[in-house]
Amino acid sequence: MEQAREIHDHIYERLGKVIDPELGRSITDLGMITNITVEPSNGEGIDYDVTVHVELTVEDCPLSQTITNNINAAITSYPHVVLMPHISVSSMSKNKLQELVAGLKAERKQNPFNKEGIKTKIFAIASGKGGVGKSSVTANLAATFAALGYSTAAIDADIYGFSLPRLFGVHSQPTNLNGILMPVNAWGVKLISIGMFAGADRAILWRGPRLQRSLEQFLADVWWDNPDVLLLDLAPGTGDMAISVAQALPNAQLVVITTPQVSASEVAVRSGLVSLQVPIKVRGVIENMSYYDHNGERLEIFGKGGGERVSEQLSSALHYPVPLLAQLPLTTQLREMGEAGQPVVLNEDGTLAFS
Repeated sequence: MEQAREIHDHIYERLGKVIDPELGRSITDLGMITNITVEPSNGEGIDYDVTVHVELTVEDCPLSQTITNNINAAITSYPHVVLMPHISVSSMSKNKLQELVAGLKAERKQNPFNKEGIKTKIFAIASGKGGVGKSSVTANLAATFAALGYSTAAIDADIYGFSLPRLFGVHSQPTNLNGILMPVNAWGVKLISIGMFAGADRAILWRGPRLQRSLEQFLADVWWDNPDVLLLDLAPGTGDMAISVAQALPNAQLVVITTPQVSASEVAVRSGLVSLQVPIKVRGVIENMSYYDHNGERLEIFGKGGGERVSEQLSSALHYPVPLLAQLPLTTQLREMGEAGQPVVLNEDGTLAFS
């Protein structure tokens, strides 16, 4: 019996390292492990059978298999347990779930990204006009951060023209945990978009106050669990959502997307100049569709110099350096993989395709 109690304690300690993939917390801290029984498998006390009783936060949890697999791995790595553990899975009672959610809400409170000491780096991806590849840049930036090992989140703040669900291949809805939404995980990125909800295929006719409220909900009602990086795909131009982001996330940095042609760069400059009126800093400029590589020859289909013009004009107007961060080529692979729901920067296994 003494050895069985010792094994019980060691198993519980190991389960404390199993993290709920949605809440980002230990399953023991969340109260998901309700009982562990340890009994000799052969009556001699050499090998033991282990039964773990698990209560998931919601019935038919979409990540239940991931959680049980991780529990299996934690237990079978213990040297005294040679047989596969038995895992009894149920869901939390309504009262227990309410207590858990109340604790999470009290801990987080309102907008979690404005807390003192927040470590999250926030980048708002903006453009002066549509069609310059802002969403594809956002998706691939997020996928790159995630593949590099950073905890990454993305908000599709383009309420009228949401694109991130398609670019990430997402067809599911966020799980509603008694009023807290769990973002959908795709290619290692925690993602939320109005396009994930029922009726999102209809025309959205929202005005300023409701747009601002949608951003507040994406920030405060979604369980982000302090990511390393948060990216926001903004709507084109300098409208209500850009102002709402600056007000709600004063620690965010703006990344301006443009294409090489003069008309696009002129409009892109205006999207960066919003920082003269709201408390947000411009981190830099990315020039998309810079060239097309045809048998080793760079064809400048849309002209050249747009990114440099935006960088120079914003640096002059804002009185601090606004660098040209990258010049991205025009490729058919980007379009094809984006339509298939896979970021072009990733291999099928989620590793980076480019060094």
